[in-house]
Amino acid sequence: MNLKSQIIKNINTIRYFLTIAAGFCIVACNQNEEKKGPVKVVDYIKKIEGPSDTLSAPAVQKGKVLISYSDCYTCHTEDKRAKGPAFKDIAARYPVQQVYIDLLAQKIISGGFGIWGNPVMDPHPHVTTQDARLMVTYILSLKEK
Repeated sequence: MNLKSQIIKNINTIRYFLTIAAGFCIVACNQNEEKKGPVKVVDYIKKIEGPSDTLSAPAVQKGKVLISYSDCYTCHTEDKRAKGPAFKDIAARYPVQQVYIDLLAQKIISGGFGIWGNPVMDPHPHVTTQDARLMVTYILSLKEK
């Protein structure tokens, strides 16, 4: 056997073993995927159950105006999660009750973190409590019925 045919034979042998090794890797990877089990779904909204009160239409409109003139849309959108939660997701979490309006108004003023994951809610100390309540009233008005 000449040198050229010996080299070709060796190359073909190497290809054969590489193909087998690749097959074992594919099988092993697929088995690891099956061992992981189902993907765990995390409840992003973590809805708080409870009855909802009715909202005043003039208060909702004032809140909408206040939000439009604020920096809220820097981190939030109405219907999609951005840096912060979507307003509709906030509305889905909280029932329309005065206690939650007050809680969220205070969160606007003092800021916070950890409720919706890692993003930090910047404080807005210049916003009055009454204006923050109106802003929250608008946000909670976006609750899906």
